[in-house]
Amino acid sequence: MVIDNFKNMKLSEEILKALKNLGFEKPSEVQQEVIPYMLKKRDLVVKSQTGSGKTASFGIPLCELVNIEENKVKALILVPTRELAMQVKEDISNIGRLKKVRCAAIFGKQPFNEQVRELKQRVHIVCGTPGRVIDHIERGNLNIENIEFVVIDEGDKMLNMGFIDQISEVLKRLPNSKNTALFSATIPQEIEGLYSKYMNDPLVLNIKSKVFNRDKIIEKYISVDKEEKFKFLLKSLYAWTDESAIIFCNTKDSVKNLSTLLKKEKINARELHGDMEQKERLSTMDSFKNKEFKVLVATDIAARGIHINHITNVFNYEVPMEKESYVHRIGRSGRDNKKGLAISLVGKMKIDFTRDRGVH
Repeated sequence: MVIDNFKNMKLSEEILKALKNLGFEKPSEVQQEVIPYMLKKRDLVVKSQTGSGKTASFGIPLCELVNIEENKVKALILVPTRELAMQVKEDISNIGRLKKVRCAAIFGKQPFNEQVRELKQRVHIVCGTPGRVIDHIERGNLNIENIEFVVIDEGDKMLNMGFIDQISEVLKRLPNSKNTALFSATIPQEIEGLYSKYMNDPLVLNIKSKVFNRDKIIEKYISVDKEEKFKFLLKSLYAWTDESAIIFCNTKDSVKNLSTLLKKEKINARELHGDMEQKERLSTMDSFKNKEFKVLVATDIAARGIHINHITNVFNYEVPMEKESYVHRIGRSGRDNKKGLAISLVGKMKIDFTRDRGVH
């Protein structure tokens, strides 16, 4: 079942308009296959590689299927890390913005009371790490009685981090009538055991994505202390920026702060993030395309629709926690037969992340 156009997926006007605003032009391979099945409420096991557009492949149908009139949590997304929980929340909030879908993120190392307050508000989708999800269920903060959809993201990473028992514990407590989708780059035996026990005759999709040609992009990382990071960014901008550059941060606040710092250094930088009105975002993008300024500071979701041939450099000021985000970011350069350069400013603890992605 392959549908290569969002309009033909019978999505609501609010979702289609939000996707257009976010720069989604046509569905990726994983989105083409997964979205129609999720809309039909089929249990799925999806094996897909880095850079496939996986988050939107479950985010779009969840936002479509949720009934916002009901003030109940209808969908639960389990992720391995705090950073991914925040990123998925932002992506889903943007996709569901016009429909007024609300998504909450819950994870460890954040004050419990803040999360309790958020869960008491009108929330339709909850994204969280397994341990913190169990904590909130046991304390009665997260009502799971009405959950209809469950997504397990990065299943193999969850396995490596020792979360399989916690995931089983969550799945055991949820209503039997739920629909479940599991996403994983690999399907080891323990993952098979999980889905055969808790899922209802799942369809297994092995999706090979046509990821862009990385041969045209030189990938580098610079190991740098947090205090020195901005200084190294400035040096790198002056040394390597040829025509235009995008600097990626993980959150809207980081984009705003970095943009302010760059302007203090007399660098003509503009920002792009989810808090901006669509009109303002489009105006910024037009100016960038017309080479009215050289440096754009952006979040992942805001930059999804950027297809500009004169971008020569991508800087990861903050390293993304999701593999597909890394691939998506660096793919903004190296277009139209030009060489690209992607530089990640990496803290001492994050070097393994970049090595895992083949960065030199």
